[in-house]
Amino acid sequence: MVEIERKFLVLSDDFIREAFSQKRIVQAYLNSDPERTVRVRIKGDKGYITIKGKSHNNGTTRLEWEREISLAEAEALLTICERGTIDKIRYEINVAQHLFEVDVFSGDNQGLVIAEIELQSEDETFVKPQWLGQEVTQDKRYYNAYLSKKPFKDW
Repeated sequence: MVEIERKFLVLSDDFIREAFSQKRIVQAYLNSDPERTVRVRIKGDKGYITIKGKSHNNGTTRLEWEREISLAEAEALLTICERGTIDKIRYEINVAQHLFEVDVFSGDNQGLVIAEIELQSEDETFVKPQWLGQEVTQDKRYYNAYLSKKPFKDW
């Protein structure tokens, strides 16, 4: 139930050629408090509910609990979420022994492209593809819960 994740800006769209999967994601928050976020997500044709705890000081590690729910349940829960919806296309790319998830945002976050990698430990090494840019793991502006309230277009 612990997520260790690092986030990076993306320098080019070269990752698209390397992707083996892409899905649209629509998500919103029942609770966007940084101490404990509760997210409802539709990814492709599946629904999910996720609870995340507060990130540790370095921003890489936090508690995460996620369960698949029916698409109908997710659609119903989205109607009672806080204002601010995230809409993005997620590309999945294998690089060496790791999976990168690259989110290309639309709507109020149009123009933002973020890559994430989940790790087994905070000090785990990984191959950085050429399209990977500046690390933004510790910058809370790049958290989806933040983007739902203060979108990229308003920065």
